[in-house]
Amino acid sequence: MIKATSPHSFHIPVMGLGYTIDSPIRVAHYGISSVVSIVDDELIEKMNRFYSQKFQLKYQEITQKVHDYRAKRITAYLNVMDTIVKQKCIDFKQELAESKQALSNFMALLPQTSELKQGLLNIVDEGKEALLHYLENHLPQGAIDVNIMTKVDKDNFDKDQQLPTEFNDAHASLRGFANSNLTSSVVLSAGMNPRLYSYFENFDCFFPDANNQLEKKIILKVSDFRSAMIQGNFLAKKGLWVSEYRIESGLNCGGHAFATEGLLLGPILEEFKAKKTQLIQSAHELMVKALQAKGKNVPTSPLELKITAQGGVGTAQEHDFLLKEYQLDSIGWGSPFLLVPEATSVDSETRQLLAKAKEDDFYLSTISPLGIPFNAVKGTTNELLKQQRIQAEVPGSSCPKKFLALSKEYGAKGMCSASQKYQDLKLGELEAEKNQISETIYAQRKFAITDKSCLCVGLANASYLENGIALKGQKQGVIVCPGPNLAYFDHEVSLAEMVQHIYGMSSVLNVANRPNLFVNELKMYVDYLNKEIASFSENLTEGQIKKWKTFKANLLSGVRYYQELFRNPTVLPENNSITKEQLESYVSEIEAIFIPELVVT
Repeated sequence: MIKATSPHSFHIPVMGLGYTIDSPIRVAHYGISSVVSIVDDELIEKMNRFYSQKFQLKYQEITQKVHDYRAKRITAYLNVMDTIVKQKCIDFKQELAESKQALSNFMALLPQTSELKQGLLNIVDEGKEALLHYLENHLPQGAIDVNIMTKVDKDNFDKDQQLPTEFNDAHASLRGFANSNLTSSVVLSAGMNPRLYSYFENFDCFFPDANNQLEKKIILKVSDFRSAMIQGNFLAKKGLWVSEYRIESGLNCGGHAFATEGLLLGPILEEFKAKKTQLIQSAHELMVKALQAKGKNVPTSPLELKITAQGGVGTAQEHDFLLKEYQLDSIGWGSPFLLVPEATSVDSETRQLLAKAKEDDFYLSTISPLGIPFNAVKGTTNELLKQQRIQAEVPGSSCPKKFLALSKEYGAKGMCSASQKYQDLKLGELEAEKNQISETIYAQRKFAITDKSCLCVGLANASYLENGIALKGQKQGVIVCPGPNLAYFDHEVSLAEMVQHIYGMSSVLNVANRPNLFVNELKMYVDYLNKEIASFSENLTEGQIKKWKTFKANLLSGVRYYQELFRNPTVLPENNSITKEQLESYVSEIEAIFIPELVVT
């Protein structure tokens, strides 16, 4: 059989714990790839039961009493998804071969330049068998990829006995994926975890076989080239190949925001384009040595390596520009798909909140127990319930899942900073020093303690609500973590409408003044630096001043890069002149940022 290539130039990245938990079941038969979070095994077990019943598949409950239950739950659900998606693909191709209307609707989802679309047009009148044969050879299912947030790797215990490292949360998630029937990729996000990366060596599915094929691939989500090189070479020294670097805007994205030191998306993509060969050759040489030492099959030439990007893309012009200018393989479209019921798992109340939200409603919050800035939107049910508990002087969560119980401050088993137990201890310590600090500092510290939200429950609840699965335990409401780019999408849309928007066949935007994605990101970085300088309350150090100066210099360098880029009037012509004016104004704004000097007494 011919190895078909993806008919689409976009993918749906992971969103939260539950928003893309079943996206492959919804969209993979269209050839659309998506990413499932495999952090929350409790949610995964419930989705396994839900979909097994819906598609009349055998279901065997995996309780917490089962040895290695976390990994086994993940494997079971991924296998169920694999079974469902494969059958949906067979049924869909049969439908396309038999129904001209279904075929017409599907071809409307494909870009005008699609080889698949042209091929279907060429044989549309040759009959059912010819169509079916062509589809079987040229329409692959979308990938069922999985995401592991590497920092969510809590130690686990059997009563008071700490379990071996392979039973840590992220390790068990990886084992669950490795043991599944999927032929797809694991996306590693949130930075490097050497112990987890080393654990990959335990699974043959991540090494090239005799045909130089990888049963399961590794994708790294990165925010700059240096990080990609370090992590890629680390894995290569173990004989492991990174098949894709997924570059995400540091701030113009959903979920946790890992701000770079003022490095902007455009210059970062430019560096990847210029140094892709270096990235490939370096990793290949290291991988060859490692595979030889392990006595494994050694590819004679480098394996395929893709470069993709995501974060803040909102128009077909931006989509096409990024693909062509930076020679990318795919573009991630995340937050806009939260408004597409056919693609993501979102309850109707939250979807309406997102549709109505304006620019000022999206903000970078401090609610994550990980201590990393977290994109949020005003008006969620979680925020309302959290404030009610704070006012009733019972802040914090009951912490039923404990995935983020990573603080060892009060014991080896760890606590989550959003838990009621942790916040009670912290508030007690704060109260003890109340008379020694100002009211302003007291209020700031109290807010910092109680502002943390239970992401484990809040990020899963929307999926439960949409699918009619009962919510149990303390009310946490829904947390949603869209990128600020969603401000320009203001209504629920169908899958067909969103895909046609991506490919420029129609538009779902109702705003005329949406800034270019590069300008949007630049604004976020300028605001971020100004806020960090203004709110800095610790003792100033030379290191901190140097960091701010580097940040500022990188911003100015990035703006100059953009100014040179936009001198070409064919670069995003729909807003080229406006963008050039905006960039010029940002030069003045960045130069005016005041960075204090260290006063030596």
